[in-house]
Amino acid sequence: MKSLRLALIFVGAFAVLGSGCRPGTRRNHIPADAQIVLDTAIQDIDAGRYEKLYNNAADEWRKDSTLDESKATFQRLHEKLGRAQVHNLDTAREEQTGTAPVPGHTLTAIYQTQFERADAMETFILIEHGGKWYLAKYFVTSTALK
Repeated sequence: MKSLRLALIFVGAFAVLGSGCRPGTRRNHIPADAQIVLDTAIQDIDAGRYEKLYNNAADEWRKDSTLDESKATFQRLHEKLGRAQVHNLDTAREEQTGTAPVPGHTLTAIYQTQFERADAMETFILIEHGGKWYLAKYFVTSTALK
């Protein structure tokens, strides 16, 4: 009986520890190298370095938007919302999926952000390619954008 209980505990612990690597699994943390990419992207957006942001982004970004389209979108956001003042991380989710919005090993980070003219939610989706993280998608949601 004691060995059966010990075996069940071992199997349960193994299942829990092993689940972090399976496709479809979600983990709520930000790897250090992904955090650097996030911080750099936020700084580039805040400073208006849109071309740098575009050039350093994932291929997925450049397939969806040209440099001129990306610049125009960021400029419209800046005109409507103003400069970002405070970024507060709300949610971070790392996952491995085969589905949209970006299939693969991704990190989704959602920030509650205070801009000069309105509050908004910023969503950053990073994707890992070859052990390196890249910005693949960026969304902003705010009533001021309607």
